[in-house]
Amino acid sequence: MQSQTMAAEKLSPAAPPADAAIAIDDVTLRFVTPDGHMMTAIRDFTMTVARGEFACVVGPTGCGKSTTLNLVTGLLRPTTGNVRVMGNPVTDISRDIGFVFQADALFPWRSVIDNVAAGPLFRGTPKAQAYDKARDWIGRVGLSRFEKHYPHQLSGGMRKRVALAQTFINQPKILLMDEPFSALDMQTRTAMQDELLGLWSGLKSSVVFVTHDLEEAVALADKVYVLTAGPGTVKSVYRIDLPRPRVMADIRYDPKFIEIAKVIWNDLREEVQLGQSRGLQTGH
Repeated sequence: MQSQTMAAEKLSPAAPPADAAIAIDDVTLRFVTPDGHMMTAIRDFTMTVARGEFACVVGPTGCGKSTTLNLVTGLLRPTTGNVRVMGNPVTDISRDIGFVFQADALFPWRSVIDNVAAGPLFRGTPKAQAYDKARDWIGRVGLSRFEKHYPHQLSGGMRKRVALAQTFINQPKILLMDEPFSALDMQTRTAMQDELLGLWSGLKSSVVFVTHDLEEAVALADKVYVLTAGPGTVKSVYRIDLPRPRVMADIRYDPKFIEIAKVIWNDLREEVQLGQSRGLQTGH
């Protein structure tokens, strides 16, 4: 048990420091459902992501994982509590934030290079410079031969590489990712995880990565947040003591990785079971 505790250090809850990249402080979010009932999505929720830190969020379905991301972007506003990004209260969507979705967010009528160049052009970068940057980032994700292809001509993994280039070209200080690799096969998913870590290590954005896959969370993260069954709150936080750089195809066989995953799964399992039992009771 002692070695498990050392492998996955359980952190004590604390108020977010003022210099955190992301600080969600004692937030509760309620809203009215279409049938007129009041619903609590998350409750007494506190999360801190330091500058340059990679945090993953796991929890049962409906626990508020995606809600957490929408609070950071400003698309949702807390009923009570505070949300700060780079020390400032969230009042609007920040240009410092990049978002990678589960579904493809590419413009289907635009080629790969036009998709990747779109962000810099929107931000006022001169056209020639925007396209030079786009070629550079397309090269970084290994798609230089596919600049003129359209999204429908690419595989799922290739489209996800375009999405990463499209996001990282804007050099976001904060990167929010909502189960971005869940639709990919295992081999492609592993390759994309390596790709993400490689890009992140160069830019050192602060990352919040939402996933249903505990192994993915442990393999990627500096810190893993475990949420309770809805209404979601933070049940526990674990510091992941695995060296970097990490190779996804190898790390899952590391005995320390297995220890960490077991410790966190023991915490997560009862929340997953509770969420499932509630679903059965309500018929969902």
